[in-house]
Amino acid sequence: MLQYRQLRYFVKIVEAGSFSRAAATIYVAQPALSQQIAHLEEHLGVDLLLRSARGVRPTAAGAILYREASAILQKMEQLQTIVSSSNRGAAGAVNIGVTSTLFASLTTGFVARCKQELPKVKLSVSVTDSATIKTRVANRELDAGLVFEDELTSNFERRLLFRQRLFLIGPATEKPLRKTVTVSELAELPLILPARPNITRTALDHVLQAAGVVPNVAFEADILSNMLDAVRSGLGSTVLPKSILTDVGDHGLGMPQLIEPQAFVSCTIITSNNAPGMVATQSVCDLLADFVGDHIRERAYSGTTWIAQK
Repeated sequence: MLQYRQLRYFVKIVEAGSFSRAAATIYVAQPALSQQIAHLEEHLGVDLLLRSARGVRPTAAGAILYREASAILQKMEQLQTIVSSSNRGAAGAVNIGVTSTLFASLTTGFVARCKQELPKVKLSVSVTDSATIKTRVANRELDAGLVFEDELTSNFERRLLFRQRLFLIGPATEKPLRKTVTVSELAELPLILPARPNITRTALDHVLQAAGVVPNVAFEADILSNMLDAVRSGLGSTVLPKSILTDVGDHGLGMPQLIEPQAFVSCTIITSNNAPGMVATQSVCDLLADFVGDHIRERAYSGTTWIAQK
């Protein structure tokens, strides 16, 4: 049976690069370290370390054990905080990221609500794009994130909130005759689109590729305000979730048209698969889901389907 002590010793040896340095770091005699690693290798039936005059480094099997053992040890170190926090209610520091596509004008309201309902939680909010948030959650730089996604991969624990269909949005000078536009019709228009990687762009690309059509991209822009200014000036149309117009306003823009067949993005709350279930983080995510739900239901966005349970 694997022992906590053996895993801890093994991780320290790999990080130190030698038995002697590890022994000095954790105040354990070097012969005792060597004996424990020998027992560990015997139990697993594989060599875990490559020994040389310059020190040690993990074998392929050792590298796998180092990665997994490090995660296990980190979770065990956090157990005391997790258990004690559950006894006193939500408390502690929580860092979340929220997508600027939906949340740019809502941050202050959510922070105020969190302060009122979770007074012992110190909340930090980063407003940025979904791709950046996902990377930071995966790297454990953020505890959770509110993002738009095109495909729901297995990299995260997630809570699906709603799906938002994408709309074609042109200048106010163009008066569309219908509330929908086909993918083929859309491909004939000059389009002003976000540069890759971008969740909305990816969702649109998938629909276009499935239909076998190539978009006429007039130019790409990284900043939303630049895209909409270009649309207002008549340089082309863009594709966005309609909810985004709440933050930027629809002055100078034409009536949004639904795209057929439908293209949509999903709004989810994500946490890392490897992140511990901290009470404070869970409480903030619950509050965030309620806050977004109230916002979506209040505005009744066209093309939006709420999925999460209240």
